[in-house]
Amino acid sequence: MKTHILCIDCPDQKGIVHQITGILYRHGLNIISNGEHVDHAAGRFFMRTEFMGEQSQLPGLTELKAVLPAEHNLRLVEKRKKNIVIMVSREPHCLGDLLIRHAFDALQANVLAVVGNHDRLQPLVEKFGIPYHFVTHEGKERAQHEAEIGAAVAHYAPEYVVLAKYMRVLSADFVHHYKHRMINIHHSFLPAFIGANPYRQAYERGVKIVGATAHYVTTDLDEGPIIAQSVIPVNQTHDAKEMAQAGADVEKNVLSQALKLVLDDRVFVHGNRTVIFD
Repeated sequence: MKTHILCIDCPDQKGIVHQITGILYRHGLNIISNGEHVDHAAGRFFMRTEFMGEQSQLPGLTELKAVLPAEHNLRLVEKRKKNIVIMVSREPHCLGDLLIRHAFDALQANVLAVVGNHDRLQPLVEKFGIPYHFVTHEGKERAQHEAEIGAAVAHYAPEYVVLAKYMRVLSADFVHHYKHRMINIHHSFLPAFIGANPYRQAYERGVKIVGATAHYVTTDLDEGPIIAQSVIPVNQTHDAKEMAQAGADVEKNVLSQALKLVLDDRVFVHGNRTVIFD
């Protein structure tokens, strides 16, 4: 029997859980887990239900939608690995962590390819037997480079695109094409310490924590719906280099945590916020 996931968000109303689980019961399906959340301020209901059964037992979408309010979002998917493409620049820590997890089947994804605007990470990727597409930005207009790198990504028709420290701003058209399907990771000093050498700036300011944020990419730079965050303490014994290393460790952990949630269909986007069933 296969495992399936039903994701629902809609205006809150009485009886939704009873009606949905009743439909699954009547089709002879076995519920493994069920999570619910009500955003009382927005009057919105969220539900993630994981269940097992044969394909022939699945209820039709029309049957499920019939018991929901008119304004709803519903997804019924088979639990499986998702296809992803990773985009990179020069920094290896997030990419290396994902490649190791993928190699040991600890990432709920098929890494189809890595696309980068520098060739520094190509030898690392090729050690894992994964295609690497080097698309230099040198001597090219931004639009031309984005078209070329976009074509390299689109060739694989990924379900998700992961920006593992890809350090170039993407256009609105590129972002819209992968709406809620592109995940980014960055240090959590934003909006402070923007630009070059953020850890040097943080060191000079005497910060006491460093952290990372993983979020969906939107046209508002680094302001998309947040998926995962974490911080660790630092003090006067950390120089700028040590602080950057601590930040890199947090970044790779937060990115893998965010991907685990997204790839397992545990993240709901509502406006510029997320509801997460972990």
